[in-house]
Amino acid sequence: MVNTDEGPKPAWTSEEEDHVLMRYVLKEAAAVAEPRGILIGLEPHQQYSRHPDGLDRIWQLVDSPAIGINFDTGNSYLCGHDPYGWLERVMGRLVHLHAKDISIEQSGAERGKVTGTPVGCACGDGVIDWKRVIELIREKAERDIVLSVECGTVDQARRSIEHLRGLLAG
Repeated sequence: MVNTDEGPKPAWTSEEEDHVLMRYVLKEAAAVAEPRGILIGLEPHQQYSRHPDGLDRIWQLVDSPAIGINFDTGNSYLCGHDPYGWLERVMGRLVHLHAKDISIEQSGAERGKVTGTPVGCACGDGVIDWKRVIELIREKAERDIVLSVECGTVDQARRSIEHLRGLLAG
């Protein structure tokens, strides 16, 4: 699994040019990934993918079984969207999930103003309902999904794993 997003927007390109460039890159990446069984996960993170319609548009640029969605619970929330509804929307294309929680402090100060964050808080310490996320994946995912914890410290990672394991065991 390779994770990517559209990257920061160059000042010298138009939106249409950006989508042509993304199509080119994804087409070439898919040609390498397909015969090797590698999945490419598009993540909601930047100027176009921070909205469900924008992420869908990028995903539709190239018709390839290698291209799916790497959903980031924290980024989708910070972008100002309902992470559960968006997760349901991409479930048939889901190939991986970044398990990122967002603290109440981040939520109030950054929600709707940023497209993501490289770190969150420990899963279970923030605003994401992990029981609901796991239930959605169990009920609707078309394949086994790996949840990769994304947070700021080793202690947060340990607590996240403990929290998620407790929910997965239930």
